[in-house]
Amino acid sequence: MDAHEARGRFAAERVARLATVRPDGAPHLVPIVFATDGDVVWIAVDDKPKRTRELQRIVNVETEPRVSLLADRYDDRDWSLLWWVRGEGRARVLRDRGSVGRAAARLGAKYPQHAAQPPAGPAIAIDVERWTGWSAAGVVEH
Repeated sequence: MDAHEARGRFAAERVARLATVRPDGAPHLVPIVFATDGDVVWIAVDDKPKRTRELQRIVNVETEPRVSLLADRYDDRDWSLLWWVRGEGRARVLRDRGSVGRAAARLGAKYPQHAAQPPAGPAIAIDVERWTGWSAAGVVEH
Protein backbone atom coordinates (compact mmCIF):
# COMPACT_ATOMS: atom_id res chain seq x y z
CA MET A 1 0.00 0.00 0.00
CA ASP A 2 1.47 3.39 -0.98
CA ALA A 3 0.65 6.85 0.43
CA HIS A 4 -2.02 7.40 -2.23
CA GLU A 5 -3.84 4.24 -1.16
CA ALA A 6 -3.42 5.15 2.53
CA ARG A 7 -5.05 8.56 1.93
CA GLY A 8 -7.81 6.86 -0.03
CA ARG A 9 -8.55 4.33 2.69
CA PHE A 10 -8.61 7.10 5.28
CA ALA A 11 -10.88 9.32 3.17
CA ALA A 12 -13.37 6.49 2.56
CA GLU A 13 -13.93 5.79 6.25
CA ARG A 14 -16.94 7.29 8.01
CA VAL A 15 -15.28 7.88 11.39
CA ALA A 16 -11.73 8.36 12.65
CA ARG A 17 -10.06 9.32 15.90
CA LEU A 18 -8.37 12.69 16.54
CA ALA A 19 -5.52 12.81 19.05
CA THR A 20 -4.54 16.19 20.47
CA VAL A 21 -2.52 17.34 23.48
CA ARG A 22 -4.15 19.20 26.37
CA PRO A 23 -2.46 22.37 27.64
CA ASP A 24 -1.19 20.34 30.65
CA GLY A 25 0.47 17.83 28.29
CA ALA A 26 -2.08 15.02 28.72
CA PRO A 27 -3.32 13.22 25.59
CA HIS A 28 -6.88 13.77 24.42
CA LEU A 29 -8.58 11.36 21.99
CA VAL A 30 -12.03 11.73 20.40
CA PRO A 31 -13.95 10.09 17.56
CA ILE A 32 -14.65 12.45 14.65
CA VAL A 33 -16.45 12.63 11.36
CA PHE A 34 -14.37 14.35 8.71
CA ALA A 35 -13.91 15.21 5.07
CA THR A 36 -10.68 15.26 3.10
CA ASP A 37 -9.23 17.26 0.25
CA GLY A 38 -5.89 15.69 -0.63
CA ASP A 39 -3.70 16.02 2.45
CA VAL A 40 -6.12 18.34 4.29
CA VAL A 41 -8.62 16.86 6.74
CA TRP A 42 -11.61 19.00 7.76
CA ILE A 43 -13.72 18.70 10.90
CA ALA A 44 -16.22 21.10 12.45
CA VAL A 45 -18.20 21.57 15.63
CA ASP A 46 -21.75 20.59 14.76
CA ASP A 47 -25.08 21.18 16.46
CA LYS A 48 -25.32 17.97 18.48
CA PRO A 49 -25.91 18.85 22.16
CA LYS A 50 -22.77 20.21 23.84
CA ARG A 51 -22.00 22.29 26.91
CA THR A 52 -19.90 24.68 24.80
CA ARG A 53 -18.76 25.18 21.21
CA GLU A 54 -15.22 25.66 22.55
CA LEU A 55 -14.60 21.93 22.77
CA GLN A 56 -11.43 20.57 24.36
CA ARG A 57 -10.04 19.71 20.92
CA ILE A 58 -10.33 23.40 19.91
CA VAL A 59 -8.50 24.55 23.05
CA ASN A 60 -5.85 21.87 22.53
CA VAL A 61 -5.17 22.76 18.87
CA GLU A 62 -4.84 26.44 19.75
CA THR A 63 -2.22 25.50 22.35
CA GLU A 64 -0.44 22.72 20.45
CA PRO A 65 -1.21 22.34 16.72
CA ARG A 66 0.51 18.95 16.26
CA VAL A 67 -2.15 16.21 15.98
CA SER A 68 -2.63 12.61 14.89
CA LEU A 69 -5.58 11.04 13.11
CA LEU A 70 -6.35 7.34 12.99
CA ALA A 71 -8.79 5.34 10.87
CA ASP A 72 -8.91 1.57 10.83
CA ARG A 73 -10.76 -1.47 9.63
CA TYR A 74 -11.37 -4.53 11.79
CA ASP A 75 -12.98 -7.78 10.73
CA ASP A 76 -13.67 -10.44 13.34
CA ARG A 77 -13.85 -13.26 10.81
CA ASP A 78 -11.03 -12.40 8.41
CA TRP A 79 -7.87 -10.86 9.82
CA SER A 80 -6.40 -10.62 6.34
CA LEU A 81 -8.67 -7.55 5.90
CA LEU A 82 -7.25 -5.65 8.89
CA TRP A 83 -5.59 -2.27 8.38
CA TRP A 84 -5.00 1.11 9.96
CA VAL A 85 -3.86 4.47 8.61
CA ARG A 86 -2.48 7.33 10.67
CA GLY A 87 -2.11 10.93 9.53
CA GLU A 88 0.20 13.23 11.44
CA GLY A 89 0.21 16.94 10.87
CA ARG A 90 -0.59 20.44 12.04
CA ALA A 91 -4.08 21.68 12.80
CA ARG A 92 -5.51 25.18 12.69
CA VAL A 93 -8.75 26.44 14.15
CA LEU A 94 -10.99 28.27 11.68
CA ARG A 95 -13.56 30.71 12.99
CA ASP A 96 -14.28 33.04 10.09
CA ARG A 97 -17.56 32.48 8.30
CA GLY A 98 -16.01 31.69 4.91
CA SER A 99 -13.62 29.02 6.23
CA VAL A 100 -16.28 27.40 8.40
CA GLY A 101 -18.65 27.44 5.40
CA ARG A 102 -16.06 25.68 3.22
CA ALA A 103 -15.52 23.04 5.90
CA ALA A 104 -19.29 22.61 6.30
CA ALA A 105 -19.71 22.17 2.53
CA ARG A 106 -17.06 19.45 2.44
CA LEU A 107 -18.65 17.67 5.39
CA GLY A 108 -22.10 18.06 3.82
CA ALA A 109 -20.90 16.33 0.66
CA LYS A 110 -19.94 13.27 2.73
CA TYR A 111 -22.59 13.17 5.47
CA PRO A 112 -26.33 13.75 4.81
CA GLN A 113 -26.75 15.00 8.38
CA HIS A 114 -24.28 17.82 7.72
CA ALA A 115 -25.91 18.60 4.38
CA ALA A 116 -29.27 18.99 6.12
CA GLN A 117 -27.86 20.97 9.03
CA PRO A 118 -24.43 22.47 8.20
CA PRO A 119 -22.04 22.72 11.15
CA ALA A 120 -21.81 26.25 12.54
CA GLY A 121 -18.21 25.80 13.69
CA PRO A 122 -15.64 26.52 14.68
CA ALA A 123 -13.85 24.21 12.27
CA ILE A 124 -10.42 22.61 12.22
CA ALA A 125 -8.27 22.06 9.13
CA ILE A 126 -5.46 19.55 9.53
CA ASP A 127 -2.57 19.68 7.08
CA VAL A 128 -1.33 16.08 7.09
CA GLU A 129 2.44 16.00 6.68
CA ARG A 130 2.92 12.26 7.04
CA TRP A 131 0.78 9.18 6.35
CA THR A 132 1.75 5.86 7.92
CA GLY A 133 -0.15 2.65 8.22
CA TRP A 134 -0.29 -1.07 8.35
CA SER A 135 -2.35 -3.66 6.56
CA ALA A 136 -2.33 -7.42 6.46
CA ALA A 137 -0.90 -6.94 2.95
CA GLY A 138 2.08 -4.83 4.09
CA VAL A 139 3.34 -1.60 5.63
CA VAL A 140 2.53 1.94 4.46
CA GLU A 141 5.06 4.70 4.98
CA HIS A 142 5.36 8.13 3.35
